[in-house]
Amino acid sequence: MARTAPAAGAGAAGHSAASLLPRGTSLRGILWQALLLVAVVGLGWWLVGNAERNMAARGLSFGFGFLERSAGIPIGEHMIPYTPADTYARALTVGLLNTLRIAVAGILICTVLGVALGLARLSSNPLLRALTGGYIEVIRNTPLVLQLVFWHALMLQMPSVRQALNPLPGVFLSQRGVKIPGLMAEPALFWMLGALAAGALGWWLLLRRERARQIATGERRPTVLPGLALLLGLPGLAVAVFGAPRVEWPELAGFNFEGGLALSPEFFALLVGLVVYTSAFVAEIVRSGIQAVHKGQSEAAAALGLTSGQKMRLVILPQALRVIIPPMTSQFLNLTKNSSLAVVIGYPDLVSISNTSINQTGQAIEVISIFMAVYLALSLVTSLLMNLYNRAVALKER
Repeated sequence: MARTAPAAGAGAAGHSAASLLPRGTSLRGILWQALLLVAVVGLGWWLVGNAERNMAARGLSFGFGFLERSAGIPIGEHMIPYTPADTYARALTVGLLNTLRIAVAGILICTVLGVALGLARLSSNPLLRALTGGYIEVIRNTPLVLQLVFWHALMLQMPSVRQALNPLPGVFLSQRGVKIPGLMAEPALFWMLGALAAGALGWWLLLRRERARQIATGERRPTVLPGLALLLGLPGLAVAVFGAPRVEWPELAGFNFEGGLALSPEFFALLVGLVVYTSAFVAEIVRSGIQAVHKGQSEAAAALGLTSGQKMRLVILPQALRVIIPPMTSQFLNLTKNSSLAVVIGYPDLVSISNTSINQTGQAIEVISIFMAVYLALSLVTSLLMNLYNRAVALKER
């Protein structure tokens, strides 16, 4: 019995359809992707409809109009003027600024402390190495929430204002927090800070120029003294021209301190807890990054006659940074997100104020979407800045 040959037109049509697809793809793969896309869209459609039905059953409607209503939320700490009569939008802005305040301060301090601990972990002194190792192991293996509660309880056990501890001139520790001297916000301060920034920028440009000179000619002029002259000379010139900014010292007046900069018990406990916890991880990152550099680099630096400080600053750390920066970025992101645990000790950050807003308005989806977008934006900005720094310090092949 003769077999029937397939129609030439059908084979040509199938071959023509397959030839329209990009190389490396198949019609079956495209169908599966289309089905997955339909499933995701359908699931999203169902979730939105389910949320609308549940909100309607409770007399709510989706929208962000509640942001213009009076919040009635008392907030003890705020960087901008705020009263309970202000709107929910302003209350959430206060929470965002409080979150940024703790995140920026925490990242700066934990970086310095973590690098110092990482170098101490590699010290030739056995006592220092053992103490640092014990600190890191204890802190890393203790829950952060427990540490925050401990630091907050410790602050609440401080003496009253009249018996406040005075460990340093102008620094007072009491049940009401920490009082330290503060600079007055006046034109002289802004001129001095601008001059300081200009001096730091000038030193950085000087370093770039000398590095380029070294690559081109093999010679490099000293930059420490000229850099310090810029960093200290420009602010000194600003002080000579516009005057020195005034320092406001805290003074006991009645049952509280007046003047100076006040750090509440909640803010101080949260800052210390986040810094102590994150610095332990940063220390291990720094230690592992330094140990990742081949020991031959250290031996070559010693053969050139470099001191221990020069060897670490000029040879080891520049090579270790490419190992250190990526996990360090993750720790910075973790610190920012861990600041949401402030609700445990009563610090009014974004999450704490958002929770209160949800309880008062019932607009849970809208409020949660706001602080999710905020944390996403903070994470993306932090990652962008660290990636730019990583690209700047990366070793270039010549």
